[in-house]
Amino acid sequence: MKRSAKAHWSGDLSTGHGQLSTDSNVLDKTQYSFNTRFQDGIGTNPEELLAAAHAGCFTMALAYALSQKGTPANELDTKASVSVDLAKGGITGIELTLNAAAIEGVPADSFLEIANDAKLNCPISKALSGVSISLKVTYGELQPAI
Repeated sequence: MKRSAKAHWSGDLSTGHGQLSTDSNVLDKTQYSFNTRFQDGIGTNPEELLAAAHAGCFTMALAYALSQKGTPANELDTKASVSVDLAKGGITGIELTLNAAAIEGVPADSFLEIANDAKLNCPISKALSGVSISLKVTYGELQPAI
């Protein structure tokens, strides 16, 4: 399996602009620029796309792990926040925040173990092994921390 995306850029960094496209056409000449990356411009940026990829990958890995145990998820909502420190040269951490509906027969400690394993082993987490990745979980009414 291979997935691809293309980037096109015109101009210098601060006044130039670019477009991102994916083979699936989910991104089709989507705008990105200095403003969308470092300010509040309209469009996307690499860090936002990385956050989306990580949130999606982790959530799918968790859904798979729960299904393999015969306890499929009811609802899983994940937010990935990528922290960037330009003075330190780039991405300094990723925080995954998971809100999950309780699953009958799955106690919080078991759920946390499965979620942590998904965090450690989803392909995007593995690719980002040089970055600190944290996980905060709300499971049903409980808010345990990992």
